[in-house]
Amino acid sequence: MSASAKPPVRSRMTAAARREQLLDVAREVFAERGFGGTSIEEIASRADVSKPVVYEHFGGKEGLYTVVVEREINDLVATVQRALVGSSARQLLEQATLSVLQYVEERPAGFRILVRDAPVGADVACHQSIVGDLATRVEDPIRAVFARERMDLKTVPMYAQMLAGAVTQVGRWWLDTDAPDRRTLATHVVNLTWYGLSRLEHDPLLVTELPPRARSES
Repeated sequence: MSASAKPPVRSRMTAAARREQLLDVAREVFAERGFGGTSIEEIASRADVSKPVVYEHFGGKEGLYTVVVEREINDLVATVQRALVGSSARQLLEQATLSVLQYVEERPAGFRILVRDAPVGADVACHQSIVGDLATRVEDPIRAVFARERMDLKTVPMYAQMLAGAVTQVGRWWLDTDAPDRRTLATHVVNLTWYGLSRLEHDPLLVTELPPRARSES
């Protein structure tokens, strides 16, 4: 290097850009290692900053984790909201299913965090939050089916929770298996859920009884 040459000047990130960078890095580390296995040291190292920078933005690992989870939940719910443009209950169900699987496919690290059990004492409950938010989004298509079939509308929230739980669990399974492509998987999810919803009994009863408990010998 000649005497007149100067080393390149390293540009300084704005506070907002640094915060986004730390969130992106933290999402990957939390997805790989879980909350317990993640350290501020590793996040700082991957982001090429000192530990105090991370603490300055988020106050600690718990604060950083909470922000990561809330951002992922908001992104997932927004993805579902944008997709729900159909005019029929069947279309809305298909769009909700496809949008969840799209999120899983495009943001696998974020989804891994969301479906993992939240650490004890955390301010967020990941999987419960996902299921609750999605259940709210799918209540309308379920209510349309129930109204058409003259079913008890008071049970709609319960069925919405079941459906949301099923779709998120399928996404969880899909992450770790050689499953079919997104549309093929969505086709089978909708096949089960739609025909299950559209053929519900008005007065469902169980036909199997549990055997009586064996009496302990005295």
